[in-house]
Amino acid sequence: MKIGYQLKQVRERLAKGLVDKGVLRTEKRNFLLFDMATHPVADGGAKEELHKRVRNICSSRTVMLPPNQFLPEDIEFRYLRTIALVCAAYAANVLENALVTMGHEARERAFAQVDELLAEYSQWPFVSNKGAGAHVIGANLPQAVAEEVEKAKDKELQLEVVAACLGVFTRLDSLL
Repeated sequence: MKIGYQLKQVRERLAKGLVDKGVLRTEKRNFLLFDMATHPVADGGAKEELHKRVRNICSSRTVMLPPNQFLPEDIEFRYLRTIALVCAAYAANVLENALVTMGHEARERAFAQVDELLAEYSQWPFVSNKGAGAHVIGANLPQAVAEEVEKAKDKELQLEVVAACLGVFTRLDSLL
């Protein structure tokens, strides 16, 4: 019972934080007899930018993350953050929502790509398993992440925690 209450608090705190940042807005909706607070997306631009970023990393041969207001150029670990986002969406079974505009085969390749990303980045130090294939998705990702890691040598412990979280994502189905 305590865990359920704590999870509810986490959800409410996350929603409040996203409302404060302007990503979500708060509305009161009437569900049968009860008034409930809902949090729809305030600006569809943020959601569309996330969808573009997810499709980019899942389907582009060379992944480029152009800076925008949601992912500025000067933020640390831009590529690793995007990899973690995609892996979390995959583990939560919501990745398909971002890939809905892709064809069936392209979606299947994207899921395979995310599976590879989970395998590569769920262990510290990160090791790329990609060969020099002609049709590799995200061929520049290992190099981009290696450059990000090299710039932040003092944050190895944080990167190890990221790898551990991604490792949990790989075993999430068996844990539940």
